[in-house]
Amino acid sequence: MIYGKYFIILAVLCACVINPATAGTKYMSGSPEISVYISGTNEFSPGDDITIPVVIENSGLNEFKFSQSSIVDRDDLPNTAKLMLVSLTAGDAPLTIKSDPQMIGDVLGGSTIITSFEAKVSRDAASGTYLLPVFLNYTYLDIAEQYGTDSIRYYYKNKEVTLSLPIKIKPQLSIDVVSAETEHLNVGTEGYLKLMIRNSGYDDGKRAVIKIIRNGGSPIIPTDSSVFIGDFPSGATAECRYKVSVDPKAERSTYPIDVVVVYENNEGDTVTSPSETVGIPVGGKIDFAIISSPVKIHPGEKKVIAIEYKNIGDTKVYSAQGRISAVDPFTSNDDIAYLGDMDAGESVIASYEVSVDRSATIKEYGLDSEIRYRDALDNSYISDTMKARVDITEQAGVAAILANPIVLSVLIAGIIGIAYGIFRFTRKGE
Repeated sequence: MIYGKYFIILAVLCACVINPATAGTKYMSGSPEISVYISGTNEFSPGDDITIPVVIENSGLNEFKFSQSSIVDRDDLPNTAKLMLVSLTAGDAPLTIKSDPQMIGDVLGGSTIITSFEAKVSRDAASGTYLLPVFLNYTYLDIAEQYGTDSIRYYYKNKEVTLSLPIKIKPQLSIDVVSAETEHLNVGTEGYLKLMIRNSGYDDGKRAVIKIIRNGGSPIIPTDSSVFIGDFPSGATAECRYKVSVDPKAERSTYPIDVVVVYENNEGDTVTSPSETVGIPVGGKIDFAIISSPVKIHPGEKKVIAIEYKNIGDTKVYSAQGRISAVDPFTSNDDIAYLGDMDAGESVIASYEVSVDRSATIKEYGLDSEIRYRDALDNSYISDTMKARVDITEQAGVAAILANPIVLSVLIAGIIGIAYGIFRFTRKGE
């Protein structure tokens, strides 16, 4: 019994001290087998900014495996594609690859790795199927030579592979703005925009609606934004007319507006074409100026004054009416004057009847004046306020004497006195 215990302890100690030889593994054949494809859809539309997720799959197998105690285990398997560099190019496809070649590292046999490339499809891309060349560069273990029982030498091979990635460009309607004309379009008013649109794409649009859209903060604001044109086949043109307005804070310049087509494609889906931006010329603001010299008037006088207005804007106005605002020391019962139609650059004289208080201070005054007018679309507007200069001056000569009540009273009294004296003298003579 005692000897049995000693034997068990000795066996355990031997098992801890003695390290039995383990078997190593080597592979006699095998190499990477690489294929590529796109994850998800491979259909894209002209003008799209796209991301192409490329799947790299290694289906290589190791066919013969040996295990033996004298074999040193290999660090790499022969079916592993190491340090793989992936490059995607456009080839003959109508797109631009924006991403650089990508290092994806080791691709083990039986595994996949996804890497993505950014691209831009040309706006005028023709529909069809295209092949994108994919260039792969990697190394793999070709031979491993073992020396003795504790050393091994690896021989790697470099391999370059070119594969193809099919993509499909869907037919799409795209537009060119052939011409853009305006009618009565000025700062602060409404006018018309006439566009000639051509379908320069490869899809025939059905139930097409051509729309204009405000471009960001552009001062051109669509009032009527849609025109229905029905069928819009590839190569066809359509003329559209829209009413638009221009922000009154804008300046005379050319401003952008976007144009799109909403249509039914050949699959029966309602889609929107890529937008086309076009510059629209806008005329200057309708404005007026008073070009007449200051009107002279005297305290206590009632007078018809003449004020000359000039249309200094870029377009004609219709049914214009001038108006003055008479405030102390002025009064008027005739403060509106009809000016009629005024072409750009034309001037018209208006007449107003104005009275001045006798106690008015001698100086130059500015009477507020404005013009109410209509544009070519019969919209009514009021101009900015202008100043009509009126100069109140002292009277001179006899008029000054007659205008002074004190002097006039003395003069009348003198005349009465003289008349009375003559009357008395005549009576005495009789």
